[in-house]
Amino acid sequence: MASIKGTRSRGIALHAVLVIGLLLSAFPFYWAVIMSTHTATEIFSYPPKLLPGSHFLQNVRSLFDNVDFFGSMLNSLLVASSVTFLVLLFDSLAAFVFAKFEFPGRRLLFGLLMLIFMVPTQLAIIPQFVMMAKIGWIGSMTALIVPAAANAFGIFWMRQYMRSAIHDELLDASRIDGANFLRQYWHVALPVVRPGLAFLGIFTFMGTWNDYAWPLVALTNPDNVTLQVALSQLNGVHGTTDYGMVMTGALLALVPLLIVFAIGAKQIIGDLGKGAVK
Repeated sequence: MASIKGTRSRGIALHAVLVIGLLLSAFPFYWAVIMSTHTATEIFSYPPKLLPGSHFLQNVRSLFDNVDFFGSMLNSLLVASSVTFLVLLFDSLAAFVFAKFEFPGRRLLFGLLMLIFMVPTQLAIIPQFVMMAKIGWIGSMTALIVPAAANAFGIFWMRQYMRSAIHDELLDASRIDGANFLRQYWHVALPVVRPGLAFLGIFTFMGTWNDYAWPLVALTNPDNVTLQVALSQLNGVHGTTDYGMVMTGALLALVPLLIVFAIGAKQIIGDLGKGAVK
């Protein structure tokens, strides 16, 4: 009886800690929502206002008046969607080769890939800018899409996932049936690793959508700026920063991310559930 009570007490304590952690994690988002419904003066009032205000629509109108929000969002959607598609394609192909095929220099190439993985992306901005300038892509969204078409993390993640998820017996059976490399990749590998691809797609889309440093450097054409660069222009508008308007833009910029996350998470849970049933 005492052990049952002890187990119940530990369970209650664990759930209490989880609830507190959830509230602490959700509070910044809640505070951003509150800020987007107030004016800048109300935001800095004391005591702070913890309930929604009535200036959300006014902040939305001010946002649309100061930046080309939908144009910048369309640019971000184009870049993020293109990069995500290319990363899923090229990284999964490379990972499939590294995970399930033997070839000379495989370990050396994978070691070099890990070295690239450890190099901070900020170090590549200057040489990448020089390369894009020589090609003539500076100012266009091609400079954002092509360099990000494959990355070391995606290859590493999919390689580790494929090593355990794809059984050699499946590949051997497909070879006996006469399947070539591309058919093995498309009909055997991809259906098995869809949860891993879903995670990589969410991770890549969110990272590309939120990228700020490289688009700020590469997009010299004001018509091609991404949403994060456009929102940064709201700082200091009219000599002061309207934090209500800034937070409104930040919240609206989250909508595509929430949609992509919901779709990807549903894919992950659905495929894992099918695997459990099988």
